Amino acid sequence: MPVPHLPLVVTADPDLLDDLLRLAAAGGTEVVVAADPAAARSRYSSAPLVVIGADQAVACSAARLPRRSRVVVVGSRSWPPDVPDAILQLRPVEACMLPDGEPWLVDRFAEDQGRPLGRILAVIGGSGGAGASILAGGLAITSVSSGHRTLLVDADPLGGGLDLLLGWERIDGLRWPALTGAGGRVDPPSLLRALPHRGDLVLLSFARDESPVVPGEAMAATLDAGRRGRDVIITDLPRQLDDASVLALQSADRAVLIVPAELRATAGAARIAQTIRFHRDELSVVVRGPAPGRLKARDIAAALHLPLAGSLRPEPAMCQAMERGAPPAATGKGPLAELCRRLLRDLFSESPATA
Repeated sequence: MPVPHLPLVVTADPDLLDDLLRLAAAGGTEVVVAADPAAARSRYSSAPLVVIGADQAVACSAARLPRRSRVVVVGSRSWPPDVPDAILQLRPVEACMLPDGEPWLVDRFAEDQGRPLGRILAVIGGSGGAGASILAGGLAITSVSSGHRTLLVDADPLGGGLDLLLGWERIDGLRWPALTGAGGRVDPPSLLRALPHRGDLVLLSFARDESPVVPGEAMAATLDAGRRGRDVIITDLPRQLDDASVLALQSADRAVLIVPAELRATAGAARIAQTIRFHRDELSVVVRGPAPGRLKARDIAAALHLPLAGSLRPEPAMCQAMERGAPPAATGKGPLAELCRRLLRDLFSESPATA
């Protein structure tokens, strides 16, 4: 199961640090302290809350730390020069000025103490029709079957729609446009209750008659809700990364690129992998058969300079069942279900991804 983490405080200002330690104690928690972004990087993605002192806001903005939700920039009495611009660069973040904001910050430290955070697995297709949505859907179904409360996020606006893949298009609940209209400011438990759901699986997908644009703030609110209210969050990301999908990619504990076992698909996937690696270090590849040219999965992984997370053999019976409305990996048998179980075990391994 997910492991609890402590809030991360990033500051080298001794007076501000004293204030933050006092407020964290009032909120009932200890914290991990890092003096600068370099010291903070290894814990930045996994911390339930990140509090950046005003003295480090500009440095954190320049350090290209992963974008994530639940980040607060804290100052004392007034902002130093350039900090307001740094806050804009770090978005989505919240800002807090002491001493007036002390009660609010105590509440922030107190939220969700002792609760484990959900783990995020991002899936990206290396080419059109690579099977990313099927893999994402299979991961979500397998996750629920394994006893995990799961959120499936459809972040590919040009995909066919994960609600169709699951047969959920008639289930009531919020879609992206409604969340976007709320400005991303939604109470996490309320958001999860408002989304389409069956049992322990919750889905956020696109509506078919409105703009497919997802603001970064809406994605941040969704990932925040997922981290705090689900065990597993699966994100199906587009090959053309926008602000929201970059945030989801950088927030992920692990990321998987799925590539058909074909020469042209591998060449295209190399360019996508290069783009992904600009935003995160950890990335692995799943190779999907058939292989018309007899390319081997390990050779494709070597060509992409990525670790091989697994391979998928053709599964005609599952594809036929999906045409009749059955979700992928619904039976719990076959190559897809086996791969999904292995990827979920990796997601909960002790070695966190480096973002």
